[in-house]
Amino acid sequence: MENRSREIELSINKKYRHKLWGRFIRAIKDYQLIQENDRIAVCISGGKDSMCMAKLFQMLQAHSEIPFEVEYMVMDPGYNEVNRKKIEENARIIGIPVKIYETNIFSIANNMESNPCYICAKMRRGALYRLAKELGCNKIALGHHFNDVIETPLLGMFYASQLQAMIPKLHSRNYEGMELIRPMYCVHEEDIISWANYNKLEFIQCACRFTEMSEVDEEGNSLSKRKEIKELIKKLKKTNPDIEKSIFNSLHKVNIEMFPGYKADGEYHSFLENYDERKEE
Repeated sequence: MENRSREIELSINKKYRHKLWGRFIRAIKDYQLIQENDRIAVCISGGKDSMCMAKLFQMLQAHSEIPFEVEYMVMDPGYNEVNRKKIEENARIIGIPVKIYETNIFSIANNMESNPCYICAKMRRGALYRLAKELGCNKIALGHHFNDVIETPLLGMFYASQLQAMIPKLHSRNYEGMELIRPMYCVHEEDIISWANYNKLEFIQCACRFTEMSEVDEEGNSLSKRKEIKELIKKLKKTNPDIEKSIFNSLHKVNIEMFPGYKADGEYHSFLENYDERKEE
């Protein structure tokens, strides 16, 4: 098992050094995600993204000049036996010393009459913060990647009538002193899949026990809708190969002055508020 773990690490150092390791480090540096003496809860759901992130964190901690501590945390919301065993097996193969904390979130959410998937996602996020804080952590790291970043604003526009991005880090509103970071922000999903296939790793696809009712991602978004967005981007990519890069870059160059309305600090604002003071160039 130890040799397998070394082979997996070597694949990141060699074959995927630019696409995984390089982009992981880029996000950490560009967005200042890790500071000296941080204690980070690396949240592992059991899917490919969080498992890959955990391995990258393990490698970073071994070589980083900035001292920080890591807790590899699996919050079990009520996995079925197959998924639970798969998570434990993959952690052993990859060489990640996970700690598993059991909850009954799936059972509670399934008994909700309205919006069980949204409630489940919210409860899982809250549980991660709470457990991380109990472990003395000041940050939780989630495995959202580049494709999540570019798909989320489109999901909001098409299905929620809002234009809202997924930012690299944010302070928790309900857990003082806690911060959420997304170190996989620049890592492309296709490269995570390629890495997993190259190392013959099989991860759980969806943690929810009630997928026959409704499949959702960790943000509470319908996976069927996210799949539609993925297919749309894939189609647009045929005529514009740089479409993904364009969407990503546009999120970093928002011209707020050219929006008819926007929300800041919980308040809605209209372009009319300072319209007379502005002149067209």
